[in-house]
Amino acid sequence: MIKVLVCGAAGRMGREVIKAISQEEDMSLVSAVDVREIGKDAGELAGIGKTGILIEEDLLSAIKNTSPDVMVDFTQPSVVKGNMKIAMENGVVPVVGTTGLKYEDIEEIKDLAKKTGVGAFIAPNFSLGANLMMHIAKQVARFLQAVEIIELHHEKKLDAPSGTAIRTAQLLSEVIGDSQTPDSQPSRGDTRWGIRIHSVRLPGLVAHQEIIFGGQGETLTIRHDAPSRECYMPGVKTAIRKAVGLKEVIVGLDKILGL
Repeated sequence: MIKVLVCGAAGRMGREVIKAISQEEDMSLVSAVDVREIGKDAGELAGIGKTGILIEEDLLSAIKNTSPDVMVDFTQPSVVKGNMKIAMENGVVPVVGTTGLKYEDIEEIKDLAKKTGVGAFIAPNFSLGANLMMHIAKQVARFLQAVEIIELHHEKKLDAPSGTAIRTAQLLSEVIGDSQTPDSQPSRGDTRWGIRIHSVRLPGLVAHQEIIFGGQGETLTIRHDAPSRECYMPGVKTAIRKAVGLKEVIVGLDKILGL
């Protein structure tokens, strides 16, 4: 039985993770941490009924009291690195879906993994469809190298560009290199590895991304839509299983999907 702690348990993704864990025979929720809804039953918040696991605020205390194997983190960019450090220093492997980690943050986590012997799994996107979108885009980039990315999310998403858009640009740059576009203009969005990324934040959206390729007299658009957060759960559960005993840092669900 894989013992799982959910950090960010009162949030939208945290509740979905709790619900998903409850459906699996080989994993068990042992602790739920958040700065909101403290003292409330995590199962009731997730809509699955009472579990006896109450939301608590202190991550270190929760780890020491329940000895989880894996910590699933869907919190905020400002706290995720600190949460990962606490987990790894106490023998718990983080599975992280919180976006906003910078390159230097990930390098720091890799150094910590070497010191502690405890790995981590970081995925900008746990959706199978989104990872296939990125994989397909890499194949297209071999032939069409003019490309821009539009990502659209709900208005409460804190980071922009999204982690998925940044990861997409990184993967495309491995094929086409840095396109050396001019410095970004405000109306043209952000630029990562020379690839334009445009971010939209509006009510009514959940998570969507378009990758638009341009060629002579034609365009090719690859689009992924996630109207529900349920689509991330198969990837989260796969990552939890792969994370047990992990000693290195893995970035990207594609690494364990064989893409």
